[in-house]
Amino acid sequence: MPNTSSPLVRYIEVEPGVRLWTEQRGPADAPPLLLIMGAQSSGLGWPDALVETLAADHRVVRYDHRDTGKSTWSYATRPYRIAELAEDARAVLDGLGIARAHVVGMSLGGILTQLLMADHPERLLSATLLATIAVSETPFARADGSTVPVAELPGVAPWLDEEMARPAAGPGLDAELDRRIRLWRVLASAELPFDEQHFRELERGIIEHTGSQDISEAFAAADQSGLLRTEALAATEVPTLVLAATADPLFPPPHPWHLAQCVRGARLLEIPGLGHALPPALFGPLTDAILAHTAGTRESTAPAGTAHRQD
Repeated sequence: MPNTSSPLVRYIEVEPGVRLWTEQRGPADAPPLLLIMGAQSSGLGWPDALVETLAADHRVVRYDHRDTGKSTWSYATRPYRIAELAEDARAVLDGLGIARAHVVGMSLGGILTQLLMADHPERLLSATLLATIAVSETPFARADGSTVPVAELPGVAPWLDEEMARPAAGPGLDAELDRRIRLWRVLASAELPFDEQHFRELERGIIEHTGSQDISEAFAAADQSGLLRTEALAATEVPTLVLAATADPLFPPPHPWHLAQCVRGARLLEIPGLGHALPPALFGPLTDAILAHTAGTRESTAPAGTAHRQD
């Protein structure tokens, strides 16, 4: 791999007939950093500007899940469980010859990162989790000492489910882009001005990268069993940072605080204005937090800090 931030694209075969698109940026000899995006999202959901900043210090890898982007769309002929997508992430590391990596996971990517932490801790230098939920049955502990069962934590609001299911107003690229922008408006924080141009350019690039406007239904249909890792997360030694998306409408507070409580030694950092999106206004705080965490764990694999409680 050249010692440059110019993208290097490779396809990794994770099983017979299934190839994943991967892209690497940054110096070949820098500490690897794997970015895992959410459900139905191409790796290009990690914006270029954010990736480039991380690539100043890391060999950054982003990739397309199955049934997204340029990777194999395989669910119709070979259904899989959501948990298998974590093994895909491990296979990406194997295919690129990476023994250990810092891993950053958002939304479903945060769930898959937790599975890696539990099942393959030797492959992680550190973990950063954002806009996601814990794969743990540990109750949430309030500041007053009372606890809340996981089943009673906030779920996805019905209005948000309805909004996400609403189709485009008509055929064609412009209508599809409008639909995606409408979704980003409700997923992004109302605390920050909405940057429509950024998200429109992002989605246009993803559509061009994918070669179609199609959105796979695989992630909604896939078997979600076997995701809990309560004991393993409570005992992990992977240094973990939870970036609290304080304005996330999909996984609202107290989910970030609950997640930090479930992961042994996790450190929690609030990112004011962070919703379930990555707007340019937050690239600075996000990359600063990620790079400080990865830099702080290069010399040690000990757990990082203690999680705080929140009502």
